[in-house]
Amino acid sequence: MTDPFDLFDIWYRAARETEINDSNAMALATADADGRPSVRMVLLKGHDARGFVFYTNQRSRKGGQLQANGHVALLFHWKSKRQQIRIEGPVAQVSAAEADAYFASRGRDSQLGAWASLQSETLDRRETFEASFEDVRARFEGQDVPRPPHWGGYRVTPERIEFWEDREHRLHHRRLFLRSADGWTESLLYP
Repeated sequence: MTDPFDLFDIWYRAARETEINDSNAMALATADADGRPSVRMVLLKGHDARGFVFYTNQRSRKGGQLQANGHVALLFHWKSKRQQIRIEGPVAQVSAAEADAYFASRGRDSQLGAWASLQSETLDRRETFEASFEDVRARFEGQDVPRPPHWGGYRVTPERIEFWEDREHRLHHRRLFLRSADGWTESLLYP
């Protein structure tokens, strides 16, 4: 049997070489406390045997949904490769040290934007956000930009990973990996 993380690495490396834009883009599906779903694109910023990591403003709508319902789904879709990977599992915040390290690796304007943006809140006009950005730029002039306390990372620990490959006549190839107490089991799914 193949390890699903090894297979992910193979597909992901290939996508990084062939996809023109944002090969690390993934759809993140969340749900609120009432089970109402929401989906948006985010960027994968790390992955290993522990799971798949992305970062966001924890006060955003997305952050509220992650707090209310700790299970999510991810979807990588590489159209040019005619492949996709679906991942489902619980989500938890990464450590402060891990979030700090990633935040420090971001470009300065991206760091400043994390302070300036009231992500998901209503914005009266673009100039308000731009003024907030300039205020933050002045505030941190000549110093490192610390990670905002409301900004951090999340790790999705997969319980289910499906690898889908397009085949002629819609006779697609689907490999499903399910996590159990004993490790991973693999099976095929009808297309």
